[in-house]
Amino acid sequence: MRRLDLQVIDQALRWSKQGHPLWLCTVLATFGSSPREPGAMLVACQDGEHLGSLSGGCVEEDFLDRLRQGEFAKPVQQVRYGGQGNESAARRVQLPCGGSLDILVERLEPSVSTVAYLEMFHATLLGQQSLIRRIPLDGRAAYFDPNESPGPTILQEDGIVGVRVGPALRLIIAGISPVSEACASFASTLGFEVIVCDPREELCRSFAVPGVDVVAMLPSSFILSGGCHAATAVVALTHDPRIDDLAMIEAVRTEAFYIGVMGSRKTSQQRAVRLQRSGGLSAEQVGRIAMPIGLGLGSKTPSEIALAVMADIVRVHRGQPRDAL
Repeated sequence: MRRLDLQVIDQALRWSKQGHPLWLCTVLATFGSSPREPGAMLVACQDGEHLGSLSGGCVEEDFLDRLRQGEFAKPVQQVRYGGQGNESAARRVQLPCGGSLDILVERLEPSVSTVAYLEMFHATLLGQQSLIRRIPLDGRAAYFDPNESPGPTILQEDGIVGVRVGPALRLIIAGISPVSEACASFASTLGFEVIVCDPREELCRSFAVPGVDVVAMLPSSFILSGGCHAATAVVALTHDPRIDDLAMIEAVRTEAFYIGVMGSRKTSQQRAVRLQRSGGLSAEQVGRIAMPIGLGLGSKTPSEIALAVMADIVRVHRGQPRDAL
C-alpha cells in the first residue's frame, strides 16, 4: 500500500534521528505469483524490529533472522527469494505461492546525509511531484532525479537501480452521505490518504471513520487550493449539484487520475449538459468525468455503491481497461 510506504519512511526517519543503523529493503521484481508488487518496502533495525512488508511473512522471517546474525553488512546488495536464487539450499526460502522475488537491501548508517535522504523521500510521498530514487549498486550514496515521464516502477541500468517514488494515493470525497462513509472506509483499508470535504459543519462533526481527515469546507474550494496531485482520485457522492457540480468543475482542471460523480444515467446526461452550459467546461473536460461513477455491479446499497466506486478507481490506477475485466 502507498500509505504503508509513508509509514515505513516515517519509521526510518525516527530510527535514523535516534542514532540507529537501519536496513531499507525494496522489492525489485517478482516472478510468478507473489504477494507484494515491485516498490514495496520494509525497514528494520538489527534487533529485528521492523515495519513494512515484502511478502506474506516467510521472506521477512528469514531476512530478520539473518539480520540479527550480522548479515547484510554491505552498503547495498541484492537478494533473491524463491525460485533458483543464488542462496545456498539451507538458506533458500521457497515461497508458498511458488513465485520468487528480488529484493534490494540498503544499509543506512545514522548520519546527516541519511536523514536528508529519508526526508527527501518522505517529502516526495507527501508532495505533488514524483521522483526517481537512484541507488548505485557499488555502494555510492543514493540520490534523486526528476521523474519526467511515466514508466515501470523499477529501472535497472548501468549498475544503478531506479525506483519511481510519488505521492501517496489520495482520495478526495466531495460531500458527506452514507455512500461517502462506506467509500472512506474501503479507501482507508486500501491504503489511500482519505480527505472528506463538506461545508456542513454538523455533518463533519458526526463523520467518524478512523484515519480519515474531515475538512469543513466546500470540496471545490479545497481542490482549488491545491488539494489534488497526479495520484489523487476525486469522487462526488451527495446528489447535491451545489456540492457535486462545483467539485467536478474544479477537479477536471487538475492532474487527478480519476474523477467521478454519483447519479443515474439520466441524471448524468443532464449534468453533462449543465457542466458545459453553466460550468463552462469543454466536451473533453466533461469526458474525463466518470458518470455514472463506478463499475456496473448492479449496486443498490451504500456499501455496494462504494465497492463499485473503489473497484473502478483501482482499475484506472492499475491501467486496466473496462473491457479487460
